[in-house]
Amino acid sequence: QVDLVETGGGLVLAGGSLRLSCAASGRTISRYPMGWFRQAPGKEREFVAAISWGGGTTLYADSVKGRFIISRDNAENTLSLQMHSLEPEDTAVYYCAIKRGTFASPTTGANDYEYWGQGTQVTVSS
Repeated sequence: QVDLVETGGGLVLAGGSLRLSCAASGRTISRYPMGWFRQAPGKEREFVAAISWGGGTTLYADSVKGRFIISRDNAENTLSLQMHSLEPEDTAVYYCAIKRGTFASPTTGANDYEYWGQGTQVTVSS
């Protein structure tokens, strides 16, 4: 069984920063691309960022490019998302996910991802 546990969410003022972490167990993540997605109330789940299995390739949604940084520590089996200059529009539940296929390229489609955490709430107040 694969478990992903997100931590680090919370309430922050606009312009502030947060760092999300995702701890994986039940699978060694080093061979898999991983991603962050988010879902705001009343909206569909949307792509935020993704990273290749080795960390050399990253993808970002246009809305977060230049503000968010995705990284991974394969030795610790963890994924992170450093978020800066947060905006009220970033308010959502944030999920980490493992993509199907060893050594595959990262992608932006949620359907490409096989395992999901239960999410952590990020609330940005103006």
